[in-house]
Amino acid sequence: MNTPAVSFEFFPPRNLDASFRLWDTARALSPLHPDFVSVTYGAGGTTRKLTHEAVTALSNHYGLNVAAHLTCVDASRAETMEIVDAYAESGVREIVALRGDAPKGQQRWEAHPDGFASSVELIEAIAARGDMTIRAGAYPEPHPDSGGSNAADVSFLKRKIEAGASSAITQFFFDAETFFRFRDACAAAGIDAPVLPGILPIQSWKGARKFAESCGTSVPDWAVEAFEEAGPEGEQALAEELCVKLCRDLLDDGVGHLHFYTLNKPDLTLAVCRELGVTANGLAA
Repeated sequence: MNTPAVSFEFFPPRNLDASFRLWDTARALSPLHPDFVSVTYGAGGTTRKLTHEAVTALSNHYGLNVAAHLTCVDASRAETMEIVDAYAESGVREIVALRGDAPKGQQRWEAHPDGFASSVELIEAIAARGDMTIRAGAYPEPHPDSGGSNAADVSFLKRKIEAGASSAITQFFFDAETFFRFRDACAAAGIDAPVLPGILPIQSWKGARKFAESCGTSVPDWAVEAFEEAGPEGEQALAEELCVKLCRDLLDDGVGHLHFYTLNKPDLTLAVCRELGVTANGLAA
C-alpha cells in the first residue's frame, strides 16, 4: 500500500473558543504536509467574512495551500467575483466552487436575481480569470436535488469539469464500493480529472447520521449495528478502525489522494493518517 497524498477540510470559527480549535487543528495537521486544506462556507453563505479571514490566516501563518469554498448563495455575480478578487489579492489561488445550500428557513435553493444560477456558471466565471485552480463538488450517491439519479450527478460533474474545474471532491460515504462505482461511471462518461474521495472520520455517530441524512449519504445496516454494539464507550475506537479500513480499501484499489473532513478536531484524523503511514516525516510511526 502506497502512502497517500492527503488534504483536510476546516470550517471557519464563529467565536473565540472555536478559533482556538481551528488553530490547534491547523497546528496538529500542517506537519503532515497536506496538498491543500479547504475552508467551508456556512449554510447560505453565512460565514463569508469568517471564511475569508480563516483562509488568509491559514495561508499567511501556517504556509498552507488553502482552497477557499465559494458558493452562489445570496450574492450577485459582481459580489461573488469581488470575493474571488480579494482572495487573489491575498495570494490565495485555489477555489472550491459550489452551488451551496439554501439559506436557513428557505425550503428550496433559489438563485439570487443577479447571481449565478449554478456551480457550472460560477466555475466558468472563475476559470475566465485564468489565475485560479478550481475544484468542484461531486456526489457518489444521488444529491438530494438530483431526482435520485446518479447519472444526473455524473453528467453535471462532467459539465463542471468542462467549465474549468481541474478536480472534484466527493461527499462522504461509508463503503469503498460506493466510490468505486462512481469513479467507474465518471470514467465511462469521459471524465478524466481527478476525483478525490471525501473521508469523514466519525467524531460522533449521532452527528454523522444526521449529516448523512441531510446530504443524501446512505447509512448501511452494518454500520448501524456496529455502532449500536460498540456503545458510547467503544465509539471512538470503532470509528478509527472503520475509517482506517475504508481508506485502505480505497488505496488498495488505486486511490492516491484522500480528503479528510476534520470538523476542526484533529485527533481522529491524525490517528487514521498515522495508521496509513502519513506522518510528519513521511514514515509510519
